[in-house]
Amino acid sequence: MLIGEVARRSGVSARMLRHYESLGLVRPSGRTGSGYREYSGADLRRIFHVESLRSLGLSLREIGRALDDPGFTPSALVDDLIRQTRERIAAETELLTRLRRIHAADPAGWEDVLQVVALLQALGSNSAGTRQRAALSSGDEAAVPVEALVEAVLGETDPNVAGALRWALARSGDGGLALLAEGLGSPVAAVRERAVQCLAEMPGDGAAARLRDALAHPDAVVRGHAALALGTRGVADAVPVLVDMIVEGRNDTDAADALSVLAGDTTTADRIAAKLVDRLTHDTTAAPARGRLTQALAGIPGTRASGALVELSHDGDRAVALTAAYLLRLRGAR
Repeated sequence: MLIGEVARRSGVSARMLRHYESLGLVRPSGRTGSGYREYSGADLRRIFHVESLRSLGLSLREIGRALDDPGFTPSALVDDLIRQTRERIAAETELLTRLRRIHAADPAGWEDVLQVVALLQALGSNSAGTRQRAALSSGDEAAVPVEALVEAVLGETDPNVAGALRWALARSGDGGLALLAEGLGSPVAAVRERAVQCLAEMPGDGAAARLRDALAHPDAVVRGHAALALGTRGVADAVPVLVDMIVEGRNDTDAADALSVLAGDTTTADRIAAKLVDRLTHDTTAAPARGRLTQALAGIPGTRASGALVELSHDGDRAVALTAAYLLRLRGAR
């Protein structure tokens, strides 16, 4: 079979077949009387073998070794190809992400593109100071895309840099809320906490809505951060979680302060007092928790809280009784 027929049947150009021959990959078995290359059926099969291995990403050098070295191990080669392919995909994915973020910044010219690239590189720096400066400079000369800020803040371990990133996100509007909400579903506890901390510093109704959803989160840390943030915003939905925090001793002082902020009107104050009293009378509430609940009543105004303190001043737990009596004296002195 002459080279033109081989090219037609195999789909490999005559030029490439000559290149294969020069590399020793596929040598025609014979020559015609006129000196033309003549390929046998075995030669054609070898050509198909070469093309099959090329489809896997092997170089021509690797193909020659695979076909001619009897000691060559296919599994080792495939493992190496998998590793190389993963590295290539990761590199291409990173490039695609960077390009999308530059596009999201809507640069007006190449100077803007270069500024965004510089900021993105700074956010990925090994230097905490460089990352912090990049976060603080966001929006001054070029805006860092929101997606980049969210990714950075969810992965940041330095508290100063994290604070700067949260500040930058708070200035960026509502664009990062959906991504932060996704962060709440991370399997990594630290990422979930960073996400809710960031939402807690985001202004607006959109962030408040995400925080309300977080009150039912299975992670107690997430629920606690959401409740504290909502408490300072005057959202009464946070009351049950804040009371739970006092019972469990998790940021109980901050939780009590948030309850006192929420108790600004009589209706809410009485509701909070009733919730605290209910937990005080719960059979499973341990002595330390009862003490914390009694102390929390100090910041709740109104007759409902005062009446509860009167009853608690006669409590069988001496520490609770003394605390309640002391708080009553303070209320009477006001």
